[in-house]
Amino acid sequence: MASTERPLSPHIQVYRPQITSVLSILHRITGVALTVGTLFLTWWLVAAAYGPEEFTRAQSFLGSWFGHLMLWGFTFALFYHLGNGLRHLAWDFGLGFELPQVRKSGLAVVAFAVVLTLITLIAAYAAGGGS
Repeated sequence: MASTERPLSPHIQVYRPQITSVLSILHRITGVALTVGTLFLTWWLVAAAYGPEEFTRAQSFLGSWFGHLMLWGFTFALFYHLGNGLRHLAWDFGLGFELPQVRKSGLAVVAFAVVLTLITLIAAYAAGGGS
């Protein structure tokens, strides 16, 4: 059999990023972040069950600047994934497939995630949970 030369599929280095591809990649990244964040939440809950020493260790980590950064990222990931999941649900009903609507809904999902993350963090710090 003679081998035929087939064109290679274009990849991320060939295409200019578009809002749809960037948001799709962000959706996958936030899914992984939610998994990692859930593991840390589980660790925190298990530490509480193991006693004061373990709970203090978990609280110290999550109360550090790095722990706060992780919690902020987890919060954003949660709201982004929620918003984008609702967007995908609308797509399942055949709504919003036109390119202008896709762009608007994508920007709305990002705005939704940022605003709700900020509201949550402000509420947490106001209640004394962010110190």
